[in-house]
Amino acid sequence: MRIPKHVGIIPDGNRRWAQNQGMTKEKGYESGLDPGLYAYRQCRDLGVDEVTFYGFTTDNTKRPSYQTEAFTKACVDAANLLINEGAALLVIGNTKSPMFPKELLPYTKRCEPKEGQIKANLLVNYGWHWDLNTLAEAQQVNKNNIQENIQSFDISRLDLIIRWGGRRRLSGFLPVQSIYADFYVVDDYWPAFNENHIPDAFSWYNKQDITLGG
Repeated sequence: MRIPKHVGIIPDGNRRWAQNQGMTKEKGYESGLDPGLYAYRQCRDLGVDEVTFYGFTTDNTKRPSYQTEAFTKACVDAANLLINEGAALLVIGNTKSPMFPKELLPYTKRCEPKEGQIKANLLVNYGWHWDLNTLAEAQQVNKNNIQENIQSFDISRLDLIIRWGGRRRLSGFLPVQSIYADFYVVDDYWPAFNENHIPDAFSWYNKQDITLGG
């Protein structure tokens, strides 16, 4: 089976899941931590080279403070889980904003992987406009390689993006790297992650006609 080299994960549906469980919305974020670690392990064991998780966006920070505090803590905890697993972690996001957690500043440069581990990227306080804000200057000096001139230059092109929660949109997820990615939707909410979601997505990906525009 053809395995995607780089998989993007959009872990949506945390708040809706929490409400369905009779909880307040912010309780859904911490319930997404174990699925994230399991997803990383599955991708690694299936032969993926790189996996990128959507943490939270600059637009998400407009939510009520009790929610922003909850998903910020969840991102810090997720980063620590990945580091403890031995992943080659890179956190990408607007570090100049007060909404970027200071605890994650050491991970804004790629960590070295432990033996047998792979690259893991975590988008934290990320915005597509922030990511692309160097492009205009690059175009003025006639540079041809767009990806070298964006904030997320160290993240490779995506092959497959999997979104949980049933919604069919990218929500600003790495617009340059997503240009030729296949997009697979899981209707289950992210905290309801199960062991079949990623293998099912890979099986679907294996049947797609990959031309990269050619």
